[in-house]
Amino acid sequence: MGLLAALISGLLFGVGLMVSGMANPTKVLGFLDIAGRWDPSLAFVMAGAIAVGSVAFLFAKRRKKSLLGLPMQIPSSTEVTLRLVLGSAVFGVGWGLAGFCPGPALVALGANFPKAWGFVAAMLGGMIVFEFLERTKLSRKQA
Repeated sequence: MGLLAALISGLLFGVGLMVSGMANPTKVLGFLDIAGRWDPSLAFVMAGAIAVGSVAFLFAKRRKKSLLGLPMQIPSSTEVTLRLVLGSAVFGVGWGLAGFCPGPALVALGANFPKAWGFVAAMLGGMIVFEFLERTKLSRKQA
């Protein structure tokens, strides 16, 4: 049941990204170009996502188990660290250069947008390098 719910949620999310234009790098770059030909339409998409997400988190915080009976896993840390800030900056720079962030990039990959292939390859490469560095750091601490 959990896999079916994940599949349906993922499909709904992907369709929403396509319909809203979030998987179209040209539209995203138009939204980010506030000094040029700015396209504010994605602000409404983001505002809607924040509103829905906020309500969902309010209800989720009050529950011990999800609607499918699985344990709730809500992050508890509110600490703003240098690592968080730098990671957010790298994310923003990548979004601004490519017009993709990870979720919409995977949707665009499935829709066969040529630019998505390069972005997803670079994203996976970055994830592999990060994981390697984290494991190296962990093994040095344990030694």
